[in-house]
Amino acid sequence: MLRTIGKRLLLLIPTLLGLSILLFWWVRTLPGGPAQALLGEKSTPEAVARINELYGFDRPLLEQYFTWIGRLLSGDFGSSLQTSRPVLDEFLRRFPATIELSLAALIIAVGVGVPLGYWAARRHGKAADSAAVVFSLLGIVVPVFFLAFILKYVFAVQLGWLPSDGRQSPRIDATHYTNFYVLDGLITGEFDAAWDAVLHLILPAVALGTIPLAIIVRITRASVVEVQNADYVRTGKAKGVPGALLRNRFILRNAMLPVITTIGLQAGLLLSGAILTETVFAFPGIGSFLAGAIFNRDFPVLQGFIIFIAVVYALINLLVDVSYSLIDPRVRVS
Repeated sequence: MLRTIGKRLLLLIPTLLGLSILLFWWVRTLPGGPAQALLGEKSTPEAVARINELYGFDRPLLEQYFTWIGRLLSGDFGSSLQTSRPVLDEFLRRFPATIELSLAALIIAVGVGVPLGYWAARRHGKAADSAAVVFSLLGIVVPVFFLAFILKYVFAVQLGWLPSDGRQSPRIDATHYTNFYVLDGLITGEFDAAWDAVLHLILPAVALGTIPLAIIVRITRASVVEVQNADYVRTGKAKGVPGALLRNRFILRNAMLPVITTIGLQAGLLLSGAILTETVFAFPGIGSFLAGAIFNRDFPVLQGFIIFIAVVYALINLLVDVSYSLIDPRVRVS
């Protein structure tokens, strides 16, 4: 297992190298340039030339690329052109918000999706199964931003049950050590702050978790339907294996491999930043900040954030592969 993990980690090197080349080329092809974005209406050829010289944008692209790679290896991801803060600081300040939102959305998606998919598969071909399929289709086809606006209007504006934006109410004077607002509230004993942070997570998490939930329902349903018709399940039934053991050990455990794969992919997508959801709910995560960086052609932020996200995505996929061996002994043997 350790050898496998080591090999997968080594494969990250050529993967990230190829990504860095594509990323560097892509950000240079964006319309306009960082100088014009910084100067705005005050943009003049002389001012643009000064900005390009200051940040090294007037140098040959190959030289710019190797300079950037050298800084990355030394831990220097540059500074944002808009805020003048180090990119690493900007990422560490915003990524906890995205992690909290993504975990909340994933808990909803997995906590509802897996039981609902299993329940539908056990009633395959019946009305309940058809209702679950329709529900999953609706979850996929309804746009996230539309659902976010509906949730915000109904539960925040009309009913007033939940907050409409942000991570925490301004009236809450909370202490933040880790920038994980829920965790900080629990650590410091400020339970009102932790509960307020949870309330701020509910609406964006429901909106963000709808599509992963629908996908998990469909994958779980299809996988369980396939497994429960397998020969070893019929053999277990014929030998009188108890129903609970048959469902949990024979069916559900063997059906979980594709479900785990789906959950891992969805977790990576969620952690890469939910631009629409974070924008609608004014949630200060990396998604909304990346959207602003694209609009303002903030090259250092774009390059640094995408590299960070790629590493996170690769590590999540590695965890998914490791989890296979814990679920299915056949994978462990191979």
